[in-house]
Amino acid sequence: MVFKYKLDFVYQQTLLYLMTLVLYAGIRGSFVEDTFTFVLRDPIVAIIFFFFLMALGTLLLNLWRGRTLTVGHDRLVFHARHRERVVTLDDIEWIHIGRELTVQTAGRFQQILIKTKGRRWAYRIRVGRYERQRELVAEMERMAERVPSRPQRRARM
Repeated sequence: MVFKYKLDFVYQQTLLYLMTLVLYAGIRGSFVEDTFTFVLRDPIVAIIFFFFLMALGTLLLNLWRGRTLTVGHDRLVFHARHRERVVTLDDIEWIHIGRELTVQTAGRFQQILIKTKGRRWAYRIRVGRYERQRELVAEMERMAERVPSRPQRRARM
């Protein structure tokens, strides 16, 4: 199954900045001899325009990347425009599906940690960043049944 990276928040952010820019410039504008002119030399308009450009740049960059996650029967494929990482079931040491302690969002299944043999750090899949979250968690739970679970942490003194 292929899961696309969600961009709905970035779309909303870009539209919000654009609406704010148009409304503020429109309110600050003036009617002179039956013509309406926008005020573009106002520093607040410049700041809002800068935020709009940054949000638009972020949106275009994420669209260009085309990030997807493919969950197969025996492998995971992290795909971006110029890079593709394949993690096979044989390479996985353990999978942990649970909450992320540093992020306070709703839901039991916030992240999926996948520790592989050839890597020091685990892959972290934040479930909320992908479309069809429940299906992603269900597929990862099916895959997690075939590999060991995360070892228990030892208490530090």
